[in-house]
Amino acid sequence: MNDRTTISDQELIRLFISGDHNALESLINRHQRKLFSYIMIIVKDKHLAEDVFQDAFIKIINTLRSGNYNEEGKFLPWAMRISHNLIIDYFRRSKRMPMRENSEEYDLFETLKIYDETIEDRIITGQIHDDVKKLIEHLPEEQKTVLKMRHYQEMSFKEIAQQTDVSINTALGRMRYALINMRKMIDEKNIVLTR
Repeated sequence: MNDRTTISDQELIRLFISGDHNALESLINRHQRKLFSYIMIIVKDKHLAEDVFQDAFIKIINTLRSGNYNEEGKFLPWAMRISHNLIIDYFRRSKRMPMRENSEEYDLFETLKIYDETIEDRIITGQIHDDVKKLIEHLPEEQKTVLKMRHYQEMSFKEIAQQTDVSINTALGRMRYALINMRKMIDEKNIVLTR
């Protein structure tokens, strides 16, 4: 059986599990372009994409050999999910993916853009940032300080409290009032802060 193009993914997996290593090669050849493209779109780095791709297939092979594969007829989505999880692990390890405070929650697509920004996007984003900076300057000094430390210096509320010599609750309260006051100014001045 030399022509494996008509054999289903499930059959190739069954053949590989029973010892036919060429079946795995056929499976990889069948899906490598789609899987590599998917990884490349997210990580935008050829060397990293190659590493993730290789790690994904090592994990796939180990899962198949251990008999833990049960995604009948859905090999490619399963392989993409494995790749996706490896990408998340990479960004976690390299700390390029921000985590929400006191939480393991994240959203990959909140962090990584899978499209290239246009010049118009950059201009609009720049205008939004300028508008926000102007609004911040109208806040009371204590609120302005906490907001800048939190968002521009990426300090924790504990660090802000220590630096400003107040309790964490006071720092949190100042941040809360800063946001409330900014929302009021946005409503009063009819400022649009979205693209």
